[in-house]
Amino acid sequence: MGAENPNPFQALFRTVERFSNCVQTHLANFTQQAHRSLPTKKNPLISISSSINADSPATNTHFLVKKPAAPVTKEELGRATWTFLHTLAAQYPENPTRQQKKDVKELMSILSRMYPCQECADHFKEVLRANPVMAGSHDEFSQWLCHVHNVVNRSLGKLIFPCERVDARWGKLDCEQRGCDLQGTTSKHIEP
Repeated sequence: MGAENPNPFQALFRTVERFSNCVQTHLANFTQQAHRSLPTKKNPLISISSSINADSPATNTHFLVKKPAAPVTKEELGRATWTFLHTLAAQYPENPTRQQKKDVKELMSILSRMYPCQECADHFKEVLRANPVMAGSHDEFSQWLCHVHNVVNRSLGKLIFPCERVDARWGKLDCEQRGCDLQGTTSKHIEP
């Protein structure tokens, strides 16, 4: 492709890649810390624990079964998507470039077309028609996203979130050397 017709998804992919690298770094740090505190033998898929309690039913053995791998539910997908979007909004710059504004609007449009839950995608299209993306600054985008999330929550009969607290709930990621900063142009993924 020539410079006059760049791939419209390239910037989005770069942003998602940076975000993914940052998340992977945090997960690696977390799992290394968790690994150090775990015993050396592997956790079983099923563990049985006994509790001796005079008030318990006749049987005092409780089975703790870990959930086997399965497809995600619509609710799990929704929570993961909102986590991603609010984290993106928290990282969104106060003075975004024209391209960043375009990319975030296109991301919302893509979600409304490609979301793996068709019912959810159709609803999001309606929400976007009634609430066009506002992404002129970090505050504007964060508040818009909070408002849109509340629109969806109301439709599901869920509680609404007080948008004045959105930055306290979804603060910026704490990444070394501005590795998660959408404005950072010198971010490099460093292999451990």
